[in-house]
Amino acid sequence: MTRTVHCRKYDQELEGLEKPPYPGPKGQDIYNNVSKQAWEEWQAHQTRLINEKHLTMTDPAARKYLMEQMDKFLSGQEYDQAEGYVPE
Repeated sequence: MTRTVHCRKYDQELEGLEKPPYPGPKGQDIYNNVSKQAWEEWQAHQTRLINEKHLTMTDPAARKYLMEQMDKFLSGQEYDQAEGYVPE
């Protein structure tokens, strides 16, 4: 049986993740409150941000920026777009 969660981004019951995406409280919060659909959309958006903004993941400021954007994205708040990205 598929696990469901009340997704904070979409404010509805949707399929949940199979396991927490991160260790610790942050990962558990995402696991309990974010749908698989929202998480997959975030991962695609995160990749666009990394590519278009030329972020280096070894840079602590870049990682902090992505975490802030992830929180906004998954909470339904306004978040940064990837400049120059044109959807197919």
